[in-house]
Amino acid sequence: MQVDSPPVPSQPLILEALPDPDLPKEECPRRARVQLDLLLLAIEALDLGGSEAMLVAARELDLQNIVRGRVHLWLLRGTNPMRRYSQRRPLSFAEAKALAIITCSLARRLTVLIRQLLLGYQQLSDKHLSLEHHFRLSDYLTRFRSHFRSRMNPSRAGVIAYTTDEKLDELAMSLLSQLLLCTGAQGTKRLWTSLFDGEAV
Repeated sequence: MQVDSPPVPSQPLILEALPDPDLPKEECPRRARVQLDLLLLAIEALDLGGSEAMLVAARELDLQNIVRGRVHLWLLRGTNPMRRYSQRRPLSFAEAKALAIITCSLARRLTVLIRQLLLGYQQLSDKHLSLEHHFRLSDYLTRFRSHFRSRMNPSRAGVIAYTTDEKLDELAMSLLSQLLLCTGAQGTKRLWTSLFDGEAV
């Protein structure tokens, strides 16, 4: 008697809006893995409940078959080779798309705060004032530095470049600017394309 094989689960429709990049291997290059994790790190610094919000967003966006809970999300983010406990496993295009979609969904919810922090940063810079003059901005930067230092491997070359508070603040603000670009109508496609700039063949 012939036994039918179980049906292969189809990918969530939301992933189809993002094209697979033309790369030799169907897995994300190093820069894309680093960038996705750092953007999520910035979201965690913006929102105290950021980690839980990522899991809620995965369920709301019907991505729970790809981001299968807290431990699996940690494993996906651990493909960032800068991490203390980096995972020696590839990040598939589908997994990267899910992380990009979650990133942009959460960024849109934080649009007002992101704009306020970027505006505050510009105003302080124009007046040559320290960042401590803006409590919410200072709070974001302090949390980002703490998250980065506790989770990244200080012996990795990519991490050594961020040994000072000033360098980490610059990175944190750069990530805020990138998150703002994620909030527009085409934000997810812009983010996805930017992850592979210079990588496609």
